[in-house]
Amino acid sequence: MSKDIPEARSLPRHGYSHDQLLGAMQKMAQSDADWRAGKTWALVYDAGEAHREFLKKAHNTFFTENALNPLAFKSLKRMEAESVRMIATMLNGDDKSVGTLTSGGTESILLACKTYRDRAKWRKPWVRRPEIVAPVTVHVAFEKAAHYFGMKLRTVPVDKDYRVDMRALKKAVNRNTVMIAASAPHYPQGVIDPIEEIAAFAKKKKLPFHVDACVGGFILPFIEKLGYALPLWDFRVDGVTSISADLHKYGYAAKGASSVIYRSMDYLKHQFFVSTDWPGGIYASATLPGTRPGGTIAAAWATLMTLGEDGYLDLTRRSMKVRDKLVEGVTDIDGLEVLGRPDAALVSYSTTAESGLDIFAVADQLEARGWQFDRHQNPNCIHCTCSAGNEAAIEGYLADLRDAVEYVRAHPEAAQSGNAAMYGMMAKVPVRGFVKLSVRKIMEGMYGPTGEVPDLSAIGQSEDDDLLFRLIAKYGEPAMAVFDRVEKARDALLARVPFVGKKR
Repeated sequence: MSKDIPEARSLPRHGYSHDQLLGAMQKMAQSDADWRAGKTWALVYDAGEAHREFLKKAHNTFFTENALNPLAFKSLKRMEAESVRMIATMLNGDDKSVGTLTSGGTESILLACKTYRDRAKWRKPWVRRPEIVAPVTVHVAFEKAAHYFGMKLRTVPVDKDYRVDMRALKKAVNRNTVMIAASAPHYPQGVIDPIEEIAAFAKKKKLPFHVDACVGGFILPFIEKLGYALPLWDFRVDGVTSISADLHKYGYAAKGASSVIYRSMDYLKHQFFVSTDWPGGIYASATLPGTRPGGTIAAAWATLMTLGEDGYLDLTRRSMKVRDKLVEGVTDIDGLEVLGRPDAALVSYSTTAESGLDIFAVADQLEARGWQFDRHQNPNCIHCTCSAGNEAAIEGYLADLRDAVEYVRAHPEAAQSGNAAMYGMMAKVPVRGFVKLSVRKIMEGMYGPTGEVPDLSAIGQSEDDDLLFRLIAKYGEPAMAVFDRVEKARDALLARVPFVGKKR
């Protein structure tokens, strides 16, 4: 914390001055990822200082307004409606397309799942536990939606190109299925699922089909306009019933802005919540939150209006230039390979089996040089989200990557220490419930009374931890096999339960 302001444990008796607090925040920010220098390959999408300053002004103009009541702030309702219309048009929707702005991609996905669950209550009243069928690569928000809304996410594998195995997807659909989901592209390897094939199957089965384009919705349309070959994935595909697209990713809007767009009101109407008997009056909500910050809606609308098609084409051109350089650079380094053939500006790469190198040890070396990125699993890899903000840093990144690989090649013991050891160990533990418990304990520490950020590299380094993990590695897999058999038997039993009620 700042020298002038001690760690807060209670409200200060006398408030600090604005200058003191702003100075303290600037000092705290010095320990954050250096996104301004382009060294952050995740989390931040930056269109430049001029755009940032404009967004601040647009946001501040409606800083106090609340979009909870559209009758009180008609300006916000107009901006949301126009934003939805612009996005629907970009996604090749028609005059019947409708939707809402949301607080982020997770909310957009949650709402789509909630919508199709509620729709199924009328169309499939016998379903006791509605199911979502999707590739294993869909965003974890679908798992969160299933957890929150009493649903089950039934995931299916992908092929060697990281696209969904259609045979497995078709087999997974059953009488409890209320929706199918896929990605354009999915986050792990940045490839687009076979949307046309899935949509045709979904339509045949009379199931709604959601395309998660949270990360791709605001870049794929412009990648196509730049001449890159892409499969169809949007509302041009008959059978696609909804699409999620984030404004705060490649839309370059202020954080806290996404959208969920439906083909028609026949779907969106199931997203609404209405209460008629609350003593506080009749209450209606189109999205999950009650209060919705007006500044975020205003900044989203302002972003669309100021960038326009030309602005998005330029930002996309620069993002794809970074992607192409990254793919070429990674491919040229002995011992590395790009996973799949990325359709958008997301790139995952790993070490080759022949190299014997540990990709997480390479990640540690890059991190020590000031780079911020994601570590992925299944398979273990480094993930980079390429954007215009990385343009000035790509050559430096590739130089550091080459140095990192050579260091790990010369020091194989690097895989046994630091974050590499922790991530590698967690990826190998067969009892995933134990991994979940471990992560929960980390979160308890982060959100507990002290709010401390843990040292992840220390996990698994004690003798007790080592013994525990060796025991789990030896006996955990047979135990999990038994649990899997029990779960499959339970599902088979539920599938034989006769329908409850009559189909409407």
